[in-house]
Amino acid sequence: MNNDERLPSLLLKRKAVVYVRQSTQTQVQMNVESKRRQYDLVQEARRRGFRDIEVIDDDLGRSASGMVARPGFERLVALLCAGEVGAVLCADASRLARNGRDWHHLLELCGLVEARVIDLDGVYDPCRANDRLLLGMKGSISEFELNVLRTRMHDAKRQKAHRGELRISVPIGYCHLSA
Repeated sequence: MNNDERLPSLLLKRKAVVYVRQSTQTQVQMNVESKRRQYDLVQEARRRGFRDIEVIDDDLGRSASGMVARPGFERLVALLCAGEVGAVLCADASRLARNGRDWHHLLELCGLVEARVIDLDGVYDPCRANDRLLLGMKGSISEFELNVLRTRMHDAKRQKAHRGELRISVPIGYCHLSA
């Protein structure tokens, strides 16, 4: 399937939105290669024929778990609802959301306005059953992965506590006593 079929000229007249996100401030500061690769998607949007490209990077340092506000994601949703978006670009489609509610809401909106989701693996049309299935699987795997990471961190914390090695922060002015 060629680019014309996946990205018809009507969509190319709309805006391409490059969504840039990293989960923590540490990742933002230390994992600069990932951030650079995400910003490079502007060139990918141009290569695919988009002229109007907007970068949304308000959510750098914010998890997509659904537990914190993401003003960038909310802006993306608003642009989709307004019918201004032809495609959403991200390094990995699973970076858009790590919880089912946000993920499926975004896919539903993309389908309603016929916007595409583009990541490093390809162009997805949420109106096509196979693409929607693949995007759904990517979202489910991403959500599962987040749950596995949470469980591992919780188990590690519990093991440290069991050994008496868990240190939690104490209020300013207090200090830990060594046993």
